[in-house]
Amino acid sequence: MPVGIPKVPFLIPGDEEETWVDLYNRLHRERCLFLGQKMDFEITNTILGLLVFLSKEDKNREHSLLINCPGGWVFCGIALFDMIRFVPPHVNTIGAGKAYSMGSLVLTGGEISQRVALPHAKVLVHQPTSSYLGDTLGELYTDGDEFQSLRDTVIRLYRQRTGQPEWVIVRDLERDSFMTPTEAKIHGIIDLVALPGEWEFPLFKKLPDSYEPETWEGILYNDTNRSQNSWNC
Repeated sequence: MPVGIPKVPFLIPGDEEETWVDLYNRLHRERCLFLGQKMDFEITNTILGLLVFLSKEDKNREHSLLINCPGGWVFCGIALFDMIRFVPPHVNTIGAGKAYSMGSLVLTGGEISQRVALPHAKVLVHQPTSSYLGDTLGELYTDGDEFQSLRDTVIRLYRQRTGQPEWVIVRDLERDSFMTPTEAKIHGIIDLVALPGEWEFPLFKKLPDSYEPETWEGILYNDTNRSQNSWNC
């Protein structure tokens, strides 16, 4: 029997009594975000909104993004990759379970030296795929040009974030390239393999005594369905 999303007690600033809130809302308050499904526009826009809102609330407190993702839409992955590097706070990326396809690209986008994979995580890189073919020959040529442009963008981003030469990235993207955390570290996708006793989860780090968080007003979610393109990865 499904149990749904757990609720935890939380004292909202200004209230006298604790209230029960969604577990993930509570963790968002601690700047702990989750990418735990295939990337589509809904989950991507939710995380983008969280990054912007929480960064506006406190631009100095770093975020942690846990990634257990099978991949998803290319444009969604690139949008999240860009936003991670755009917001003022550092965003630590943590691979847990699987960081496949666009999930691995997002993993590389975290703060350099703070890109981590748990000991038994798996990383997969491969080139983008498409499920769309144009109705006419002209459309096919146009779509082919766009697809090549996306592929070149993905190659360039991996090359910039891993430090690998382009020929290595191209070779690895030609097929499904699965990596252990150690292999992903050698490849430059992550900086550290998290081992018990050697790595501390950012959520448990003690804040400075002088730290004064700003007022928490809550987060609004946008559940509006948006159209999806056909570029997948």
